[in-house]
Amino acid sequence: MKDFFWASNIRRLRKRKKLSQEDLAAELGMSRSKLSAHENGQSRNPPLEDLICVSSFFRISIDTLLKVDLSRLSELQLRELEAGNDVYMSGTKLRVLATTVDRDNNENTELVPVKAKAGYTAGYSDPEYIAQLPVFSLPHLPHDRKYRMFPTTGDSMHPVPEHAYVIGEYLEDWTCLAKETACIVITRTDGIVFKLASYQPDCRALLLRSLNPAYAPYQVLAEDILEVWRLRNYLADTLPEPEQPVQEIAKMVADIRKDVQQLLKLS
Repeated sequence: MKDFFWASNIRRLRKRKKLSQEDLAAELGMSRSKLSAHENGQSRNPPLEDLICVSSFFRISIDTLLKVDLSRLSELQLRELEAGNDVYMSGTKLRVLATTVDRDNNENTELVPVKAKAGYTAGYSDPEYIAQLPVFSLPHLPHDRKYRMFPTTGDSMHPVPEHAYVIGEYLEDWTCLAKETACIVITRTDGIVFKLASYQPDCRALLLRSLNPAYAPYQVLAEDILEVWRLRNYLADTLPEPEQPVQEIAKMVADIRKDVQQLLKLS
């Protein structure tokens, strides 16, 4: 059978759990020799009851165990599968994130340059496209998460300077977002946007608001959202512009009132 990974996947998953063949066979309720036949590829047509048994034990769907070469997945992707986030198992639209890893199989942080920003909505799920992006690592970020860096444009998130780079942590389930969480949201219509995001369960949408009050909030429906990355940090060549102290603004208002009163007296 073409692209049949049953044997290698069982062997890999067993070793990840640090189980011997004898231990796993006992957990599955089968003989060690039968499990060995599965792992060695001697069982080309596994019985249905064995498929179901192995799938239930590892919490990974039969389709994934048969069709997906787990050796090609990163550590983060494997943990997502083992946590039950399997597109076939859950029946949802969850997907395995296209990503890159270093020589030690650690997740890279990919940089989406300005020139690649426009094409990201078309290539975000294409491993070949993602593999062409520049990569780097930041030592202060936890290694068990996935990060990506995106460029910003405009002043909608002032005081974050224009042309800064925002670093986001990938969210598999963005429906659990806290209210007004700073996020990089990838949408079908607007591409990459950096906003304060709030999930609205009644209409299955994200309400996106800018820090700059000159921009009106707007809603994006779930079916138009491709990815959500929670802000972790940002890099900029310039410092944010300082905000005027309340006392200074109050003094300006008082001076304006004084000038208006003088004008009224003269009229």
